[in-house]
Amino acid sequence: MGKIKIEKKDIWIDMTPMSDVMTLLLCFFMLTSTFLTPEPVKVNTPGSVSEVKVPENDVLNILVSPEGHIYVGSENKNTMLEMMQTVTDKFGVSLTGEKLKHFREDAMIGAPMALFESYYALDTEKMSEEIQKLSIPLDSIDGGKSEFQEWVTAARDANPDIRLAIKADAKTSYAVIKKMMSELQDMNENRYQLITNLDTKKQAEI
Repeated sequence: MGKIKIEKKDIWIDMTPMSDVMTLLLCFFMLTSTFLTPEPVKVNTPGSVSEVKVPENDVLNILVSPEGHIYVGSENKNTMLEMMQTVTDKFGVSLTGEKLKHFREDAMIGAPMALFESYYALDTEKMSEEIQKLSIPLDSIDGGKSEFQEWVTAARDANPDIRLAIKADAKTSYAVIKKMMSELQDMNENRYQLITNLDTKKQAEI
């Protein structure tokens, strides 16, 4: 019996609809994504079972490094500028030109007022190295507020609805955390959130 030859045909699939869908998905994720603000130092937060999320807006982030260095910052650049203007006016410091540009590009504030101008006079690469050695002082000035308290007060003045969120490293000294919280209490700032990692093992045990 003779073999029947089947005519071979090329299969062509139109991929245009697929590329359109991929483009729409890419645009969707880009528009709905929240970009994380780069932090001056790496912080490994302790674990907890709390699932309460920190708000994305109207938050003053307080970062504490393993060495006990303290930084403050907000996602809102207008709030950051108002904070800077309030504090620098009080200490007689001024940022103009390139220094002001560097401040606008900086994610968090960590330089003490004594080094504020010289820090923002550095180039961007040098700033990222130097900030890891700096910290906002917790010591009071002439029996008054500390620089840390001045920054928190300036943030509250810039945005009365701002909330405080503390992100400290698991290895940070307890004495530093206690002193910082005591300064917040002296300002009647008794409500703040602690940023932690969700410990799934402890949560499962509960």
